[in-house]
Amino acid sequence: MLCDDIARLLPATVGGGVAVDLPVQRHIETCLRCQAELARYRRMLRGLQLLRTRYLEPAPGLLAQTLAAIGEAGEREARRAVLSGRRLAYVGAIGGAAVAAGAAATAGLVHRARRRPVGVTG
Repeated sequence: MLCDDIARLLPATVGGGVAVDLPVQRHIETCLRCQAELARYRRMLRGLQLLRTRYLEPAPGLLAQTLAAIGEAGEREARRAVLSGRRLAYVGAIGGAAVAAGAAATAGLVHRARRRPVGVTG
């Protein structure tokens, strides 16, 4: 067997979920690379088990700092939303004023055109 084939089987064998075949077991006994890989998996598993049993006490004031950071982020987002809303209102007002000015100018031109007397030549 190749070491790459054995390496794929090692995570399941370390956890005790899969029984090791005799050829795999013989390969591990004679291969330093696979023995080292098996030792790394066992060390990692022990470390993970230790993490399960440890309880880390949060630093004093961590909750207050977290809530303050969340509040500040919310305020920044609210300010950003208000500014975006104001910009949209300004653009809408300017656009509306431009349309109104264009309509007034067009109405004035139409009104002038109707008031001009049509000259009759004879």
